[in-house]
Amino acid sequence: MNPDQQNLLKAWVAAILWLIIIAIESSAMLSASNTSRILYPVLHFLFGLNWEQFHHWHFYIRKGGHVLGYAILSMLLFRAWRATLPAMSSTKWTPRWATIALLGTAFVASLDEWHQSFIPSRTGRWEDVVLDTSAAFAAQILIFLWWKSRRGKASAVLHDRNRGFSR
Repeated sequence: MNPDQQNLLKAWVAAILWLIIIAIESSAMLSASNTSRILYPVLHFLFGLNWEQFHHWHFYIRKGGHVLGYAILSMLLFRAWRATLPAMSSTKWTPRWATIALLGTAFVASLDEWHQSFIPSRTGRWEDVVLDTSAAFAAQILIFLWWKSRRGKASAVLHDRNRGFSR
């Protein structure tokens, strides 16, 4: 297997493993009532939260999990599509990869919420699809800004090197 094939395989394995994690999180096993059984004693011990305070924080912890989980999925899908659909130049970011990653993440978020609507201890909420897709969009912006800043640094170094040779 050549290095390009290895990179392609690694990129898709990482994305698929993350999809499996999302599928597990979508199950009844990680419903709000089950996660509260784990998180409440921990947060009560660490911070002395009572049940009412915990209920408030539990909501934000769970929504934060949505944001983090789907942002990571978006990044992993970007990486997988970048390895699958190489660009003509040596560019590290294209709108094509970002769009496919964003649409893929929105599709997974939709399927996840649809699946949860059939589980009695879960709810399928369109608001969570919007939250998840927004997290994916933010992740794509961060990827773009990160590559743009790296490209700027690389061109500055190249410019400095070229100036050094012109003396």
